[in-house]
Amino acid sequence: MKMQLHQLRYFVAVAEVRHFTQAADFVGITQPSLSKQIHALETELGTPLFERVRGKIGLTAAGEVLLPFAKRILTDVEIATREVQELVGLRRGRVRLGATPSLATSLAPPVLRRFRDAHPTVDLWVEEGGSQDLVRHLLRGDLDLALIIAPAQGTDPGLRTDAILTESLVVASVGPLTDSPSAHPMRVVDLHGQPLVMFREGYDLRDATLQACREAGFEPRISVDGGEMDSVLSFVSAGLGVALVPGSVVASRPGIHVTRLASPGVRRTIAVARRRDVVPTHAGRELRRILLEYVDDAVATAALPSGLEPR
Repeated sequence: MKMQLHQLRYFVAVAEVRHFTQAADFVGITQPSLSKQIHALETELGTPLFERVRGKIGLTAAGEVLLPFAKRILTDVEIATREVQELVGLRRGRVRLGATPSLATSLAPPVLRRFRDAHPTVDLWVEEGGSQDLVRHLLRGDLDLALIIAPAQGTDPGLRTDAILTESLVVASVGPLTDSPSAHPMRVVDLHGQPLVMFREGYDLRDATLQACREAGFEPRISVDGGEMDSVLSFVSAGLGVALVPGSVVASRPGIHVTRLASPGVRRTIAVARRRDVVPTHAGRELRRILLEYVDDAVATAALPSGLEPR
């Protein structure tokens, strides 16, 4: 008997939920059938894959070793299946795009509109999140490509990352922060002592804000910590503090005052990323092509969404 794909699916399901009955429900079989297949897999490998620790299901050392390989095998099989299905004119298939909150509202919509017009029967799936979260999901095989903010120290070596645009941050507040005209930019050091609304861990905006403040010579005074994009902007609107945010997300948001930062300001590099070790699907390649085509067209016609600039 040889290791079979459905056994790997069952193994991964149990490893992720750490519960046999819940895993069986998830994959659509009975719990005894799932247990039998797991036992057959363990017999084939000659070692247990799970153990009970204080009444809970845990992975053995062998299970820990098998898990990343099993996930990669299942991902590759899924991609291969979709690739074959997509060969005939992209009449079916699916593409999974990740994007940061600012890019999900500025860059992604016109790109996805172009893709939908060209390939109306291909399913589009979008995940919105911080760049660090999106990178993890890319490496795990949950996304085909993602629009992320490239960190200064470089991205994970397991990713291919191509810079495409830059994005400037502005100061969002409930009203003017100084007596200066709103068109007059302020310096980062002028935020010293201002209560800041801070993004949660996983958002590159958190790291960008902390780094900008520290490079200006001060530790930020945090008023509210741990917000998502919508909540951060709502907290700013409520007068709980100010925040450094992409200009694109506040360009037309009522109740928020925008102040530009003096040069050099705080700028971020926008990149499109995908895994290096996985051949992209036909739909994934096509979405990336349309994305780059849109950026080139928008730069040439000065039609980039507000807050986005050429590299």
